[in-house]
Amino acid sequence: MSRTKERKPSRPTEMDDARNELFSHIHRCAVLRATEDQQVDWMKDTVEFLGERFPSLGEAELKELHDIGLRFCRPVIVNGVQGEEPVHADEDADGSETDIDGDADMDVHAESLAEEATAA
Repeated sequence: MSRTKERKPSRPTEMDDARNELFSHIHRCAVLRATEDQQVDWMKDTVEFLGERFPSLGEAELKELHDIGLRFCRPVIVNGVQGEEPVHADEDADGSETDIDGDADMDVHAESLAEEATAA
């Protein structure tokens, strides 16, 4: 005899949606490559925007989003090259403006991987 009840599919909360949107914005805007000061300023503005977009979120939840976002920007394992200078949030490594949909970043990353493979 089965003990499992039929469960209704769970719907993400507004906090879940806001967190997912924040992570998406972090990737799209190249915040991971910005300086720490730029990340803090960007996070403040973006969390303010998310507060307007998700009005049911309270101050505590917005503070949690801010903290989660900053932790996400500072991974425990750094994947960049040691000694590499941070890039401004609106520029690529070559100084050109960041491509909003991220295609240019993927091309640059693919080229660097190909160069590393060739050098090895």
